[in-house]
Amino acid sequence: MSTLVIVESPTKARTIRNYLPAGYRVEASMGHVRDLPQSASEIPANVKKEDWAKLGVNVDANFEPLYVIPKDKKKIVSTLKEALKQADELVLATDEDREGESISWHLLQVLKPKVPTKRMVFHEITEEAIQDAIANCRDVNEDLVHAQETRRILDRLVGYTLSPLLWKKIAWGLSAGRVQSVAVRLLVRRERERRAFRRGSYWDLKATLLRHETPFEAKMVTLNGQRLANGSDFDEATGQVAAGRNVLLLGEPEARDLQARLESVPWTVSGLDERASTRRPSPPFTTSTLQQEANRKLRLSARDTMRTAQSLYEQGYITYMRTDSVHLSQQAIAAARTCVEDLYGSNYLSPKPRQYDTKSKGAQEAHEAIRPSGSTFRTPQETGLRDRELRLYDLIWKRTVATQMAEARQTHITVMIEADNAEFKATGKRIDFPGFFRAYVEGSDDPDAAIENQEVILPNLQAGDPLDCSDLEAIGHETQPPARYTEASLVKMLESEGIGRPSTYASIIGTIIDRGYAQMQTNSLTPTFTAFAVTTLLEQYFPDLVDTGFTARMEQTLDDISTGTASWLPYLDSFYRGATGLATQVKQQEDQIDPTEARSITLEGLDAKIRIGRYGAYIEVDHEDGPVKASIPQDLTPADLDPDQVELLLRQKTEGPDKVGFDPETGEPIYLLIGPYGPYVQLGEATEENPKPKRASLPKGVSIEAVTLEMATGLLALPRLLGVHPDTGAKIKASLGRFGPYVVHDQGKDGKDYRSLKKEDDVLTITLERALELLAEPKRGRGSRKGAAKPLRELGAHPGDQEPVNIYDGPYGPYIKHGKTNVSLPEGGTVESVTMEQAVGLLTEKEGSKSKTKRSTSKTTKSSTAKGSKTTKSSKTSSSKTSTAKKTTSRRSTTSKKASSQKSAD
Repeated sequence: MSTLVIVESPTKARTIRNYLPAGYRVEASMGHVRDLPQSASEIPANVKKEDWAKLGVNVDANFEPLYVIPKDKKKIVSTLKEALKQADELVLATDEDREGESISWHLLQVLKPKVPTKRMVFHEITEEAIQDAIANCRDVNEDLVHAQETRRILDRLVGYTLSPLLWKKIAWGLSAGRVQSVAVRLLVRRERERRAFRRGSYWDLKATLLRHETPFEAKMVTLNGQRLANGSDFDEATGQVAAGRNVLLLGEPEARDLQARLESVPWTVSGLDERASTRRPSPPFTTSTLQQEANRKLRLSARDTMRTAQSLYEQGYITYMRTDSVHLSQQAIAAARTCVEDLYGSNYLSPKPRQYDTKSKGAQEAHEAIRPSGSTFRTPQETGLRDRELRLYDLIWKRTVATQMAEARQTHITVMIEADNAEFKATGKRIDFPGFFRAYVEGSDDPDAAIENQEVILPNLQAGDPLDCSDLEAIGHETQPPARYTEASLVKMLESEGIGRPSTYASIIGTIIDRGYAQMQTNSLTPTFTAFAVTTLLEQYFPDLVDTGFTARMEQTLDDISTGTASWLPYLDSFYRGATGLATQVKQQEDQIDPTEARSITLEGLDAKIRIGRYGAYIEVDHEDGPVKASIPQDLTPADLDPDQVELLLRQKTEGPDKVGFDPETGEPIYLLIGPYGPYVQLGEATEENPKPKRASLPKGVSIEAVTLEMATGLLALPRLLGVHPDTGAKIKASLGRFGPYVVHDQGKDGKDYRSLKKEDDVLTITLERALELLAEPKRGRGSRKGAAKPLRELGAHPGDQEPVNIYDGPYGPYIKHGKTNVSLPEGGTVESVTMEQAVGLLTEKEGSKSKTKRSTSKTTKSSTAKGSKTTKSSKTSSSKTSTAKKTTSRRSTTSKKASSQKSAD
């Protein structure tokens, strides 16, 4: 008997194949084999003229979805059909969540099997789990399929109804989404809070005290019995102490006077309190908490975390990674407890097996938390994993093992100290028994170091003990604006509000960044001016769709549909076509939305108008000669744009750029300008003879005010020749590129070896010796060249030239590489789902477009040369116009060249 087993990916297929007996053939569907049309070209000709066809959902016929098989999946479907012809049985072994159930259902609809069909589910890929699953198959769960289909239709209706409106009113290429738009609003609201924030300042005193020559620190908390103000007492909107707070606000003069007076008074311990406490280990990982902790500890994006976890699951290292549950099976608890006893000893084992209760709203994805797979946990060192996979597995392993460890016991100590009419407080913490801290401390990579850092040891003190004051400081403080969301904190907020599913957060955050709604700055999600414009429009005209409460209730209704407690069709009909439905609202509101107003952003404290244009945000003010416009640099955020910056940008447009000085060699002026990509220096003016004068961006962190003539000439002289490599004789240079300052060892035909400079290095002063030190260090990260970067996946040899075709991790996500050609993954494709056929098609298309461009450029050059031999008055006029256009675009082309000159340096 022959059985065909279908899974989603080749990696999963390879792993499962090892655990199945002879007669089982395993094939991969590469994800969904059909979906709603993604473009007009995928819409079948027989329905193309229908009004609903663009939606991909027939809203007039009970919201029937229009499913199509994409071009890149047709060969896969053919392969599966051929395999099915040779099988006596079909087993659908897709993932056990709603998405996996939906994939299995679509496979049934497409393949139409005439042989017995089973649905096989498992949450880990081990021999025991696979054997158990194959013996206990079931049918496809229609309720789960129906719930997933309703969710997909609802998301399509929101996205495809609102996005075209944004194209018309704000800018082409924007998108709206049921969860995406709410997430963007959260970012914008936080940025508005930062802009409205007013700093408050306060002073206090910090003393370094001695008892038997042992130093410790204490902070002043009261004066004459009145509590001193701290940061939490201030109103963020005014920068003043909030109304109703009975606190004493110290200024610098009062703090200095106190400092001078208290240095000579006696210091005495007035009271001491010790409080014992215990800490329980955190629950094992869910999808959401794994994304949060991987972002905090490993600096992985949600997208990278899920991609890496998917690979670990498919290779059989961890259990299924899309889950809301913190439950651990008895097998997992036993394995974790064995690890604790073997590695830490029985005194570190919790007295009883510890189980956790799932509190997440509507938890349903899988039956167990994310943990190492199997009945025996492999330690991270035993796995043979490397790099990102090893670090993520190590995180999961530690968190799981820690759940079965003893609680940590600690003592908190508070000491009150009197000095005349002032009272100081010292706090200490003693870890009496580290317990689970020995294996895992949330937010820390090194448990031992974290335990040491958590302890604050005070000398042995008793009430009435005299103390010596060895140092007393008056310290000024400023309140800080609310922190921007990181990926971790945004995921936490979305989950706590019940918005969306944790399994979709990675793709949602990725879309927000890809669509230009947010930039990632030092691990924080910073909303753009476009995000402000879109959020303002949606808040004004479609407030429900960006309301967290409304979206959470929508999520709950979708979960109710999956359990049969809510009807999907009446809900969809009411949401879309009802009196206050989405389609009705768009029809009513579209004519009322003024595009000029929609593209405008009002920022408190600014008189200038901020608008969204074709090439980004710009400032516009009325001038006596007409409106003046100035582009806003891309890294300047709405919260940070102030009147001084507006004045500088506008002055550059009206009065011309600031002059730093004159180049000592050429005598040409050096200008300081601000462009779309930030500030830069320029040698001379752009003219018809020299349309592209030399330019250099300012290094990151260097302010405009800090630019000197010496710095400007140094930047314009880059790259700097530092010398030659003692081993190769090849040149070593220092320069500034897209990813910051770097050194490069140019070995000619053998390629270029790059290293990014460290924070302490200066590109203008770095020496050859220091460059050699950096080049001797191993390459790290996605910027490494000449094969140093490890591919995420090796597809194999290209059928044309037999050169390798690999998938790498790049600054903007994974990409396919063949020779010198790089191309992004197909829309909706994942690292594991891309086939060699797809890759070759994309590469061929990219290489074809390159050669077309070259031919076009060649023809244009020949044509220009021919015309040049017959110069006329009109051609000179045309040339002058072209020159003006070149001036406009030269900055952009220069930036492009800079970007290509150094793809990466680390």
